[in-house]
Amino acid sequence: MADTKYIFVTGGVSSSLGKGIIAASLAKLLQARGYKTTIQKLDPYINVDPGTLNPYEHGECYVTDDGAETDLDLGHYERFLNVNTSQANNVTTGRIYQSVIEKERRGEFLGKTVQVVPHITNEIKERIQLLGKSGDFDIVITEIGGTVGDIESLPYIEAVRQLMWELGDNNAIVIHLTLIPFLSAAGELKTKPTQHSVKTLMESGIKADILVCRTEHELSDDLRDKLALFCNVKREAVIQSIDASTIYDVPNMMLDEGLDLVTLKKLALPEQQEPNLVNWNKFLDRHKNPKNEVHIGLVGKYVELQDSYKSILEAFIHAGAANEVKVTVEYIHSEYITEKVLKDKIANLDGILVAPGFGERGIEGKIRTIQYIRENNIPFLGICLGMQMAVIEFARNVLGLKEANSTEMNSGTVHPVIDLMDEQKDITHMGGTMRLGAWKCAVKEDSMAHRIYGETLISERHRHRYEFNDKYRKEIEAAGLKATGLNPDTGLVEIVELADHPWFIGVQYHPEYKSTVANPHPLFVAFVEATLNYKTQKSNATLA
Repeated sequence: MADTKYIFVTGGVSSSLGKGIIAASLAKLLQARGYKTTIQKLDPYINVDPGTLNPYEHGECYVTDDGAETDLDLGHYERFLNVNTSQANNVTTGRIYQSVIEKERRGEFLGKTVQVVPHITNEIKERIQLLGKSGDFDIVITEIGGTVGDIESLPYIEAVRQLMWELGDNNAIVIHLTLIPFLSAAGELKTKPTQHSVKTLMESGIKADILVCRTEHELSDDLRDKLALFCNVKREAVIQSIDASTIYDVPNMMLDEGLDLVTLKKLALPEQQEPNLVNWNKFLDRHKNPKNEVHIGLVGKYVELQDSYKSILEAFIHAGAANEVKVTVEYIHSEYITEKVLKDKIANLDGILVAPGFGERGIEGKIRTIQYIRENNIPFLGICLGMQMAVIEFARNVLGLKEANSTEMNSGTVHPVIDLMDEQKDITHMGGTMRLGAWKCAVKEDSMAHRIYGETLISERHRHRYEFNDKYRKEIEAAGLKATGLNPDTGLVEIVELADHPWFIGVQYHPEYKSTVANPHPLFVAFVEATLNYKTQKSNATLA
């Protein structure tokens, strides 16, 4: 028997059904039963990683502690499991082919013709088993991106077929997530698309062991029987996944459906213990039964697609539950900030988060927003580019350096208060060349950041190329914008805060990447608390 068991999650009929949420929910249940579980994502696109993708293309790029630029689904994995992922948890077709071509150039294939089978499929199998062979996990769940039948997914499906045969019975199973559409004209759910999807999978040599059926309506017993019969699965292995009010309901829904039990049965693993979801359900209760509500503006330039800021939105959910507050996020496009928007929209919010991003578009809108926030004492959190814009705004409007800018936006600015790191200046290739992954930050005592973290040395994840220019630090600090967090090795500024403002913090790193259900990020928790206090003060002032 293999030491590590493998679960493969494939998708059928339609994309965007939530394979990542199903994989994370099952992993949560298996973890709650005492099994060490991890999840990896195999993405069929040819980009080496999502690092150079526009957020409109694929949502946010999620960054791990070891500096991997990965698919946003890895964020779900970490938020659900409270376990760090790594480079090994996300593999793309681009990375697979890059590795195989490098091996061919080194002569590792001894003059053989390099082909999809066996060379590409062998590389995929090696990546799949990398986590299993580490000895750290009992179960590895592998989510395969895309939809069964896609041309680009075929090598992954073939690799899974081979692995299923190599690993043997009870050591690997396939969960097929599919859609059961509802035809309103006929007033019924239809199983035919799922039957075709399972047939396509079988034509590739893979039999689905478990069907998870995404649906807007309850599946009847008759319909489950039909799916079991025509899709060649056990009746108990037909699992309903009905629309949920929040993704955090899904583990409980899968528990009720018995997904964890049928999975363990097929893997010949004991149940071990009843799933312990006490803390998870406490979080859910606070999330669903808030005692207050705050409205926070998210100022960014990708606001049309919420997945662009997925980790930020989830961090607000975690922090909201911790404060027993419903956080309603108001999306504000930074390209269209006017005096009217500032006075009619920004002025009525309880706090503002200025979001990360790249490039010149929408920058001046962010700067105008931050000026209004600073001058009107509205709670502010700036992340990465948002922190840099706070520095530029302060330099322009407080120090009087009207031409202050970032060399990212204006390479010839006379006051580059934000500038490239020296080691970045000769780089021509964009992918994977930023300051990435976890870096230490020394937090100054007697600062707001220190009160929030309760520690003098923290570790946070980064994804950026430009930095606070230390040449301007003394001047900026003297005027009141304090650098309260510094990298202990390089001296680079990580945190800035305003001394004479109720709650104004900018951070060069991405705190949203480390917020989980079990450990809401302290910076978000404190920010939400500050917005609630601000709202209460406004209400009291109005009543007075």
